[in-house]
Amino acid sequence: MPEHGVANAEVLRRITAARPELITVARAGDVVPGMDDRTILTSGAPLTWPEYTGGQRRAILYAAVHEGLATSTEDAADLLDRGELRVRSTQQHSCIGSVAGIYTSSMPVLVVRDRTSGSTAYCNLYEGKSRRRLNYGTYDEEVATGLRWLASTCAPVLAEALELHGPVDLVPIMARALRLGDELHSRNTGATLLLQQELTTSLFAVAQRPGRAEPVREVLEFLQQNDYTFLRVAMAAAKATADAGHGVAGSTVVTGMALNCREFAIRVSGLGDTWWRGEFPDLEGRFFEGFSEADAEWLGGESCVTETIGLGGFAQAAAPTLMDYQGGSFATMVANQTAMYGITVGEHPDFRVPALDFRGTPVGIDVLRVVETGVTPVIDGGLAGRAGGQIGAGVLRTRMQAFARAADAWHEQQRVSTNEVRTTALTTPGGTS
Repeated sequence: MPEHGVANAEVLRRITAARPELITVARAGDVVPGMDDRTILTSGAPLTWPEYTGGQRRAILYAAVHEGLATSTEDAADLLDRGELRVRSTQQHSCIGSVAGIYTSSMPVLVVRDRTSGSTAYCNLYEGKSRRRLNYGTYDEEVATGLRWLASTCAPVLAEALELHGPVDLVPIMARALRLGDELHSRNTGATLLLQQELTTSLFAVAQRPGRAEPVREVLEFLQQNDYTFLRVAMAAAKATADAGHGVAGSTVVTGMALNCREFAIRVSGLGDTWWRGEFPDLEGRFFEGFSEADAEWLGGESCVTETIGLGGFAQAAAPTLMDYQGGSFATMVANQTAMYGITVGEHPDFRVPALDFRGTPVGIDVLRVVETGVTPVIDGGLAGRAGGQIGAGVLRTRMQAFARAADAWHEQQRVSTNEVRTTALTTPGGTS
């Protein structure tokens, strides 16, 4: 086995041994590391404030207004220009963001901890099925009302239920959801139902408390109407899992994929915290009525973290009904997943796909294999519009640039390391001259 194969085997072991648990729901400012009242988090490899454009920039400005940090988007822009407010990447704070991935200190977040490694990750709550959402770059009274409800009603009810229930073991739920037709990125119907089932007894217990029956009813209604609720749980679980596999010297396994408004980027276990940046993926989508590819815009997004642990596009064969949502054919979905086995270092022992005779999903994207084969990862995801809101869904086919840059950096790291070893041997007493 090549030397990096040993390191990659260790990353695979950590990822497949991870046991992420949903611990609680809490205010971001109270639990997210380094978060303060004048910080706004957003998706993707870090950029400076002036570099943010389009819908992602709008979402940041809207967040400042929603948080009460600014009176208008113009006021928010001025405060950001002067450095009186700051923008940071979610990745710099152990968070994971859907599309624009906006966090402010008062927003509630899911807290997920891997009980094996202790790695902890945070994800904010799903805003609801309306295509108009802050994370899709829109903001009006409907959006504001929904965000306030999440903070004032949904989060406290879920926190109370989790306090009664205790940590929710997520791997069994995700594994079972794959058998129910989810791939846990663009389809989460089974997982959302399973989470609701898991918490039902605790939710009923909360409802018995004075004044809590109506809030619990509202939360149950929200869960029943919003199949994507579990996506945010899956994202936090995937982030905690991928982080558990990060930092293994010599490894070439991808432990993060992310988009901002300017680029796609990846993080590699053995290459520190550098984000290797490249071109946006190619879109293969189904657009909602009245929209086309000309209406699409990149706002950011990190839900593709699910692909790094063998879900989403790496489990397409588990979710044939996605054809109705994002187009394509089931044969294509099977072919997409099958191709991913050629660029990964192993198969997940828990995430198994019935349509492939319960074969484990491919897990552990290897940048060297991506470059050698010319096959790049596929990602399931939603499509954002230039005027805001979601306008479709589809498959994103990543391009080679980010992977090639990471592979080049890894080869250079190995060359430098080899030269250092040789130099040490030559200068050490008894060394070869």
